[in-house]
Amino acid sequence: MFSKEESKRIKQEFWISYGKSFPRKWLLYNTKIKDLSFKFHFDTKSAMVALDVEGDLEQRIKYWEKLESLKAILITDYVPNAIFDDTYILENGKEISRIYVALDGKVSIHNKNTWQEVMLFFNETMPKFEHFFEDFEDVLHDA
Repeated sequence: MFSKEESKRIKQEFWISYGKSFPRKWLLYNTKIKDLSFKFHFDTKSAMVALDVEGDLEQRIKYWEKLESLKAILITDYVPNAIFDDTYILENGKEISRIYVALDGKVSIHNKNTWQEVMLFFNETMPKFEHFFEDFEDVLHDA
């Protein structure tokens, strides 16, 4: 077990190491679409790259319908193992919609031996999501 302080330090060390190993400006929150953002997530059980749809339910539904209409293209041409979850509950209890790819059960931010695998996973997966977004940004802006 790690104390909260040590766990926080380890997490910071991972993200600093990742930034130094793979220096790149990611799209993340800069989609220019208020309720769409890309996320990296890494904790003690899994790592994830995600496209999150937030906002009020009406807006979420509009964006989700657009993304659902592009699902076959996203899976065929960009991210074959993407999981679509229209009702994803965050740890804080907030409900969002999420398209994601995860590494489950075999990685932990507390285990430095898994960091390289996660860094490679992030670096290979996020650009696929970003390319999809760049190719279909106009469609999503019209939602």
